[in-house]
Amino acid sequence: MSETRRFHWLAAGTLLCMLLIGATIGWARHPRQYRADPPVTSALDQFKLMPDRIGGTPPDVYFALKKPYEGTAYDLSQGKRLYSWFGCSSCHGDGRGGTGPSFLDGWWFYGSEMVSVVASVRDGRPHGMPPFGNKMTSDQIWQLAGYVRTIGAYSAPYTAPSRNDDKHTRPSENRAPAAGLFEEGPAGLRSDRGVQP
Repeated sequence: MSETRRFHWLAAGTLLCMLLIGATIGWARHPRQYRADPPVTSALDQFKLMPDRIGGTPPDVYFALKKPYEGTAYDLSQGKRLYSWFGCSSCHGDGRGGTGPSFLDGWWFYGSEMVSVVASVRDGRPHGMPPFGNKMTSDQIWQLAGYVRTIGAYSAPYTAPSRNDDKHTRPSENRAPAAGLFEEGPAGLRSDRGVQP
């Protein structure tokens, strides 16, 4: 065989191997679940809050699903889209707050646990947070809550939503913006600000 022909076979073999590796990685990627089944959605709505409505426990199905709304880039991107669509930035800005509380200062009025954020979005909170339970599906509420938690994350999450095309006013969610913008305060309840995550 001539050198040219051998080179063409080697190039074709290399290209085929690269395509197979790419296909395998794409196939092994976490599958997107566009909508939860009705029994799962019903179970997700059955979380338990503490008597003071700060903190609580997610339903068992949430752990059986391996916390999808906090750990998949698709769900976080959907949450980011919902944050924009439902006008969350009009009160909370890009996470630094405004008329609504900041997600970046390290103090969460009603707790930073996933269940607390879901309850705040679904049921609303006194003094300004409207309820969105009748405007969003259960999936959307959990996706939005997952995204809100990435905004104020102490440490960078493994997955992150996509970046915006507009001018960036803060680091992206996978850079743990909250960690650089505040000092960790004392644990527990601070009467003027709420619960620290």
